[in-house]
Amino acid sequence: MSTYAIGDVHGCFATLEKLLATISFDPARDRVWLVGDLVNRGPHSLNVLRWAAGLGANAKVVLGNHDLHLVGRALGARKAKRFDRFDEVLAAPDRDDLIDWLRQRPLLHAADSYTMVHAGLHPSWTFETAAAQARELEAELRSARCADLLRDYYEQPASAAHQALRTLVHMRTCNAAGDECKFTGPPEEAPAGCLPWYDHISDEAWRGTVIFGHWAALGYRRTKRVLALDSGCAWGQDLTAVRLEDEQVTQVPLQDTVEGLTKE
Repeated sequence: MSTYAIGDVHGCFATLEKLLATISFDPARDRVWLVGDLVNRGPHSLNVLRWAAGLGANAKVVLGNHDLHLVGRALGARKAKRFDRFDEVLAAPDRDDLIDWLRQRPLLHAADSYTMVHAGLHPSWTFETAAAQARELEAELRSARCADLLRDYYEQPASAAHQALRTLVHMRTCNAAGDECKFTGPPEEAPAGCLPWYDHISDEAWRGTVIFGHWAALGYRRTKRVLALDSGCAWGQDLTAVRLEDEQVTQVPLQDTVEGLTKE
């Protein structure tokens, strides 16, 4: 039995299938950790959702910003965006079941020496603080208030709860106080005083390794504290899997046709 952490799939199901075949993934034996953003950009979000949901307890999935956008669309709390690519999900006969499955996913998952979130952590958080913030938000997303939370979050993200959600699903860079820089490029090109969020967390406040995705311009990266897995699949690059037992890395190039990209 092996556990594989996989970066942002973004609806690129053919690429995911190629990666799973390359690592000889056995759904009856192996487990998978998915860092969120299962949907959007790529052409087959419905297939990705059905596959992940079908794995049951063998799939650990945290919610990403695109997953939340899909939930918001389904609940009438979000308007369509120009590059949305999940009309197939919204029209599917099992749409409600899949949206409910997404709403039951956590924002933070921890086991052994690893903690997984989609995007980032606030410099002031300890593990206990981050877990508590995530649990509170998860309860809201699973409640009758989900649509209101998402509507308010995107339209007026001012409350402490909204800021915690933004940290977990959007954060890339910030200053020492934890104020987000909203910079999306590679960290080497960030403005002065704007560092990757993980450069602000201390060994004393955090435990083990944080697994995350979301930041395609960062790419695959392993440092003392983090394992970054968004290697830009939906932007014409690779999809990455890391076997957590020994951190063996496997990457496959994009196999899907993504609008705006030319696959070689």
